[in-house]
Amino acid sequence: DDVGGDGQRDRRVGGHPEGTVADDGEGGEGRDDGAVADFGGRVHDGQERAGGALVEQLLALAQTVPVQCQHQQAGQHLVDLGRGHAIGHQGDLKIDLRALPQAALAGKAFQVEQVGDGVTEFAVGDRVMGYMVFGAARQKVVITPDSLVKMPDDISFETAAGLTVTYGTTLHAFRDRAELKAGETVAVLGASGGVGQAAVEIASIMGAKVIACASSEEKLAFAKSLGADELVDYSKTSLKDTLKELTGGAGVDVVYDPVGGDLAEQALRATAWEGRFLVIGFASGDIPKIPLNLTLLKGCDIRGVFWGAAIKKDQDGHKANMRQLLTWVNEGKLKPHIHAVYPFEKIGTALDEIAARKVFGKVILVP
Repeated sequence: DDVGGDGQRDRRVGGHPEGTVADDGEGGEGRDDGAVADFGGRVHDGQERAGGALVEQLLALAQTVPVQCQHQQAGQHLVDLGRGHAIGHQGDLKIDLRALPQAALAGKAFQVEQVGDGVTEFAVGDRVMGYMVFGAARQKVVITPDSLVKMPDDISFETAAGLTVTYGTTLHAFRDRAELKAGETVAVLGASGGVGQAAVEIASIMGAKVIACASSEEKLAFAKSLGADELVDYSKTSLKDTLKELTGGAGVDVVYDPVGGDLAEQALRATAWEGRFLVIGFASGDIPKIPLNLTLLKGCDIRGVFWGAAIKKDQDGHKANMRQLLTWVNEGKLKPHIHAVYPFEKIGTALDEIAARKVFGKVILVP
């Protein structure tokens, strides 16, 4: 599972309900349904506890037991999670059952072990990748076929596990919501985080000019290595003025914003005529209040990106996007950065890495 980006806290990334604090900083998905956090099938009855401060705090509140997949309902798969899992660390350390850190939030890749009655799209032994809201950090899970996509034999499980959420969110944002065209200019805020990294890579592949925006030289150097054309350190300079300057006063065609806060209005003011401002999430922790007269004066659009809902409402479109991502990986155009790979029993260490904001790219869990 993917543990993330550069560690900034992301509120409502991908459009999940207000109050969620999401994964890796500038990327991932969130939920606010009252569920108790789940740290995978290695922690039960106080035994075999994964290390790490985040896990230890949660164990005082809840126990997690291994999934016992004895049977499955019609139309469901039993899948062997003996491969790669991209985990998202979700939440701050408030003792609030709606904001507890969650593990195994995101992508996974594995082989199908059993199929339920009526399942025709997949067969035992198929290599697949998919998405679970939480609970993927287990050796086996039961899952519905509509959450899965077949993956080629020559793509590793570790690579596929880190693709689904951040890259899926980003391709949906650019292709389906922004209708990004080759030659357009894209400003990516939080460009070194999970979805920010994906945005730099995918926008470049789609032929856009990419302006990477982040809060330090180290983060910008990482974004540059991913293919960014221009760099903006918004901790040192005005985001609006610099974006205007880099575009010759015209402004950017698309803003990709997983950060929110004060940066959002600055970026919106730097959009071009008929530009598109993509609302990805709120890593800053603040949901901005935008003066709507700006959309009138600039003829621009503010477009929400709710990937979590889109994959349910447009399953064919989602699967097409997943196939596109796998094709780009297979062709060598897309090379997701894996920060580290940890065994399941080190999930606490992986989550602590995210909390300490030490992660660039994805952290993958393997059994």
